[in-house]
Amino acid sequence: MKVEQANYIKAIFTAVFAFLSALLGVLAVPVILLVVCNLIDYATGLMASKYRAQDINSYKSIRGIFKKVSMWLLVVVGAIIDEMLLYASTSIGWKSPVTFLVACVVAMWLICNEIISILENIQDMGVNIPAFMQPLVKHIRSQVEDQVKVDNDSGGE
Repeated sequence: MKVEQANYIKAIFTAVFAFLSALLGVLAVPVILLVVCNLIDYATGLMASKYRAQDINSYKSIRGIFKKVSMWLLVVVGAIIDEMLLYASTSIGWKSPVTFLVACVVAMWLICNEIISILENIQDMGVNIPAFMQPLVKHIRSQVEDQVKVDNDSGGE
């Protein structure tokens, strides 16, 4: 019986991830990673609040949830911008070789911010984190920002 249950669970997960992949395309992995990071950040934030001598109340919790949902909406806005750019480029006869570039960059930037927040939460709980992790994530975030600046500068000439 347990083998059958495990197979059903595997089938459900496979179906959900296949649906998300078909729906989101190249955005599937960044969106899934963002949601996972949001959940981990929320959980570690709740755990770290005890170490920070902060109280947990429903008002703060709902604000945190709204913040996470707003992050997802930022990715949606990036996807809308991507679709507008794709429509505009095809209207002038140029086929863009990339899809969802803005949305992916937004998602990667948000993921880096979430990882930094997770590391800070874990550090506040008294857990030693490897010294290279926080600067590494901050470096990745700055690389994403720098790449966007370079692309904007070269596109404007």
